[in-house]
Amino acid sequence: MRVLVVEDEPRLAALLRRGLVEEGHAVEVATTGGDGVWWATRESFDAVVLDVMLPGLDGFEVCRRLRGGRVWTPVLLLTARGAVGDRVAGLDAGADDYLVKPFAFEELLARLRALVRRGPVERPTVCEVGDLRLDPATRRVWRGDAEVALSAREFALLATFMRRPGHVLSRSQLLEHTWDQAYEHQSNVVDVYVGYLREKIDRPFGRSSLETVRGMGYRLRADG
Repeated sequence: MRVLVVEDEPRLAALLRRGLVEEGHAVEVATTGGDGVWWATRESFDAVVLDVMLPGLDGFEVCRRLRGGRVWTPVLLLTARGAVGDRVAGLDAGADDYLVKPFAFEELLARLRALVRRGPVERPTVCEVGDLRLDPATRRVWRGDAEVALSAREFALLATFMRRPGHVLSRSQLLEHTWDQAYEHQSNVVDVYVGYLREKIDRPFGRSSLETVRGMGYRLRADG
């Protein structure tokens, strides 16, 4: 297979290149996010190994730009961050899988083989619930024709709701999908951020799509 490695740490980039070549694969290496976008949009690859922490464009933004440009090459995200929120952000940006550093090279090979067997899968880039639209590739949100500016955490929380419209999500479920384990389950951080979302996607538009289900959690109405 032909693999694009986007990694700015010289030692790791060299190790990945050598290991993949020894396994019989063709490898190109980019050391910045911008170079990664350039290679991936101009050449054909079977897979992209993409580090999160890159100079210039980070891995999340590289992935968003590729998906926004309808480049569906499978992406394996490399991250030193173990937080749930960062993994969710990577998958929301369009990555197909992630691997937390440090990792065994054999595991990276196995994950790449699995992604290549699956092949590039064109996925819808926009979630829609009623007149709410969310684009994971560009991290933009609209209510009708009006664009709504959200913080990264607000965006991740709304994406969690929009994947499950009409479903009641408990505070524990929302913590698990949007925050990391540093947050205690007794924390009111979910309630605070639901309040932030209501101030941005509901109240300015005279809506009440984010509902409180007493004793259970919250629900995004299926009609938005």
